[in-house]
Amino acid sequence: MNDPQFDDVIVGGGSAGCVLANRLSANGDRRVLLIEAGQDTLPGAEPAEILDSYPMPVFFGDRYIWPGLSVSTGRAKDGQTLSRAYEQGRVIGGGSSINVQSANRGLPRDYDEWRDLGARGWGWDDVLPYFRKLETDLDFEGPLHGSDGPIPIRRISQPNWPPFGTAVGEAFAASGVPFRQDQNGEFEDGIFPPAFSNLRDRRVSAASAYLDSATRRRRNLTVWTSTHVEGLVMNGRRADGVRVIRDGESIFIRARRVIVTAGAILSPAILMRAGIGPAPALRALGIDVVIDRAGVGGNLRDHPALTFCQFLPRPLRLPISQRRASFVALRYSSALDGCDRSDMYITASARAGWHALGARLGLYFLWCNRPYSAGRLSLASSDPRQYPSVDLNLLEDPRDLERMMAAVKMLFALVVHPALNPAAGDFFPASFSPRIKRLSQFNRANGLAASALGALLDLPAGLRRLVIKRFLLNGTGFENVVEDEQKLADFVRRNVFGVWHPTGTCRMGDPADINAVVDPGGKVIGSENLYVADASVMPRLPTANTNIPTIMIAEKISDALL
Repeated sequence: MNDPQFDDVIVGGGSAGCVLANRLSANGDRRVLLIEAGQDTLPGAEPAEILDSYPMPVFFGDRYIWPGLSVSTGRAKDGQTLSRAYEQGRVIGGGSSINVQSANRGLPRDYDEWRDLGARGWGWDDVLPYFRKLETDLDFEGPLHGSDGPIPIRRISQPNWPPFGTAVGEAFAASGVPFRQDQNGEFEDGIFPPAFSNLRDRRVSAASAYLDSATRRRRNLTVWTSTHVEGLVMNGRRADGVRVIRDGESIFIRARRVIVTAGAILSPAILMRAGIGPAPALRALGIDVVIDRAGVGGNLRDHPALTFCQFLPRPLRLPISQRRASFVALRYSSALDGCDRSDMYITASARAGWHALGARLGLYFLWCNRPYSAGRLSLASSDPRQYPSVDLNLLEDPRDLERMMAAVKMLFALVVHPALNPAAGDFFPASFSPRIKRLSQFNRANGLAASALGALLDLPAGLRRLVIKRFLLNGTGFENVVEDEQKLADFVRRNVFGVWHPTGTCRMGDPADINAVVDPGGKVIGSENLYVADASVMPRLPTANTNIPTIMIAEKISDALL
């Protein structure tokens, strides 16, 4: 049997891979193969949990994520290395099939910074046409918005907020930050209705948008799911193809061009196992060096984040039928010396879980939009079955710790508010402990257990706060932590996590820059026919969730490849 051959082999069926499969196969003369390790979700037959406006897939165990993947978030004050699970999509559509569907782009300064760091042709004026190309904005028109792209973008406007949204808006207004309407078109600080990729209360992933029935009928497009990549097959500086495991069989696929879109955790690992990366580290693992690029695996960045819960009085709770739970976002400036404007972000959701316990709790995410800290990813083994070692190093720079501490104080001061809940004892950190994760898995037993726990929160206030303090806070009210600088610093170090926005590990830049991995066209520097086109190529984190910027990257690179 002859080895299968394709013009373009795309490694990774996440947000970027779906875009590239669509755009490259639009040229009927090119044979295109898309490879995805996770399961497929065929158009019109997507699982209900994938379609749900509420991010349900993360509550289904390992079905839609890479199982057992963990990262180091940093170090505690005593030097202890802190680690936690790190959910990354393993399903067609990748992160866009499991995420909260946030659809913010970031700010013009983000992309002008990319350009200034050596990614020529990636300034704001260069990327805006591709943001417009990917979207149909259902709320706004004009030169900043698209009207016929595959991804619908919508918001729940302030007059349509439920009581929880109105109450949060009132509480956030005490910050002095004004209300604004268009997160993707007004570039100042503001309280916004967050933009999200959703239509008629159903998720629109990159898979459903770009791999629709018409696209899948193209004779020149092949989609292989449940297919695991063993590695790239290099012939000098040329990628001859990819070796995969499919249905238990090892198959070599020949390719004229290979495009890696496996995300900022797995794309650099694929390159390094093929001999592309920091030469000393590769040699130490017995990997022959094909292209010495010191930047592969470096420049790893994520938004340092914390989450908090607040007990909600009955009038503020959402009915379970109301699936969209996030209504308000606050983009603001820390005003810390040396830090940019709009460097902080808070979102508010009216449900902390799918069950009756979660329905009684508001959930707040806060993160630093413009972190200075950077981590690194390295191979623990040349074995493709082993995950790389990932150190997010989230609070290495003192400015990041200082801003996160200030943000906790600010959030506490804002939401302990009469419009929401004036009791300081009803505000507490959200836990992602293994026990809470087990309770969060979607099944009947957990639904019953969460109903019983939720009923405890409806006890009289004194008893409820005793339950919160004893079972969630180890006997100490969180207001005591907020008031103590040392306790607060230790809390932030121990609880900070990456908000699933890894970027930068194959960053774009000038080929003369030893730390750049791909050139501004996405081509691996020094290679003949190998490209990377996902979040790993971002030179810096945007002031945004990363899914829409990743789709933009794939649109722009696919345009250049055509």
